[in-house]
Amino acid sequence: MNVSDTHHTGVVVTDLDEALEFYRETLGLEVVDEFTLAGEGIATAIDVDDATGHFAHLTAGTDGTRIELIEYEPAGDDAHPTAINQHGAVHIGFAVPDLQAFYEALPADVDPISQPQRIEVGLEILFFRDPDGNVIEVVETEG
Repeated sequence: MNVSDTHHTGVVVTDLDEALEFYRETLGLEVVDEFTLAGEGIATAIDVDDATGHFAHLTAGTDGTRIELIEYEPAGDDAHPTAINQHGAVHIGFAVPDLQAFYEALPADVDPISQPQRIEVGLEILFFRDPDGNVIEVVETEG
């Protein structure tokens, strides 16, 4: 059986309020839902005893795909790789029509991994990290 569509990309964060501020203010995402899950169902599903998850769903476009930010109790250990090319590393990609304008509008506390770069296929890309160190990629697209 094949999957029918993309539903969301989940990102575990240490402070949901801080993450929401970053994703709304820096990336312009819209919060479409916030909820908390607790009890046996979620604990069994993620295999963490007595787990509670505080969730926020955000969207950036018209395709319906959501970014799901999750703050778990109890919090796990920091597990994200520090290098983008390390096995297990993940990133979230967003599109903008003008990467240079986006780059120039980044808040002062956002430290890009490099300046925007044009790659061999002709796209301009930019990488930076959210407050928890999760990698964000922004790609310039036409229209």
